[in-house]
Amino acid sequence: MLVSGCSIDNVWLRFGWPSGITPEAARMRELWTWSVLAALVVGVLVWGLTFWTVIFHRKRKNSPEFPRQTGYNVSMELTYTAIPFVIIAVLFYFTVVVQNYVHEKTDNPDVTVDVTAFQWNWKFGYRNVNNVGGLTWNGIDYEKEQLNEEQLRQYESRTNEEGHARPGPVHGKPSNDILSYLHYDKVETFGSSTEIPVLVLPTGKRIEFQLAAADVIHAFWVPEFMFKRDVMPNPKENHSDNVFQISQIEKEGAFVGRCAEMCGTYHSMMNFEVRAVSPEKFAQYIKARESGMTNGEALSSIGESPVATSTYPFNTKRDIKSASVNESK
Repeated sequence: MLVSGCSIDNVWLRFGWPSGITPEAARMRELWTWSVLAALVVGVLVWGLTFWTVIFHRKRKNSPEFPRQTGYNVSMELTYTAIPFVIIAVLFYFTVVVQNYVHEKTDNPDVTVDVTAFQWNWKFGYRNVNNVGGLTWNGIDYEKEQLNEEQLRQYESRTNEEGHARPGPVHGKPSNDILSYLHYDKVETFGSSTEIPVLVLPTGKRIEFQLAAADVIHAFWVPEFMFKRDVMPNPKENHSDNVFQISQIEKEGAFVGRCAEMCGTYHSMMNFEVRAVSPEKFAQYIKARESGMTNGEALSSIGESPVATSTYPFNTKRDIKSASVNESK
């Protein structure tokens, strides 16, 4: 009753778990809170029984008798064997419920984002926008994607001098193929060693992320989302589910994103930023980008910082020893 009177998003009841900015993050935080409270209840019970045994069932000073020894208490043994199974079953049930909620996908999300990871940065593109701030927009670059598919078909249809098929070594594709499964969009944002890519997203809208890597395995991680997703090359061939959704971002702001998979020399420098803005500002941003503005110019046009504010570029010169703020900027 005492706990039910408190907000579950309380600095004390979070037990070190961050708040998060999505409903999925809130559900994971609540699961963590109740799991810790349950563990504390079990812990207090176990500690109490332990100290009770130590205090009341120890050999008394100056007494030749040992405390009464109890063994083969079948009912007690069955009880303390069954209780852990019940605890595990309850935790498993609620874990599955929250996991299914986090992994839930719906048709026709409000915004579909294309995420491409590469050593050692990110490319973001917008596939579709469905009535966000009054804007409905198809951002797929069909011309580039069709050209890419045609080049792949020509490669897969190759034959040798005897007329036999000569497909590539990786599911019919060339061994160095890094293009056929990637997406191309009319509005794209690229990161570089001197510029942190800023991914602009609307608040209050369901957003779908489609992930792919152009080289090695990376990981898409926004700490305020509370979970990460591996970003695989050739997602289909690697049997990975490269699509996930969040039901909404609940507040505006700038939130750092990182690669959470060791991917090579500059892995620690592979950062990005999620900039959450109102749906109306997001619609203005997309229109500005479509008109030819750069990402920074479009951000400035809606009153936002043209550069990332949650993280800064690193100096990629290998002979630099210092890590001062001025040099990192």
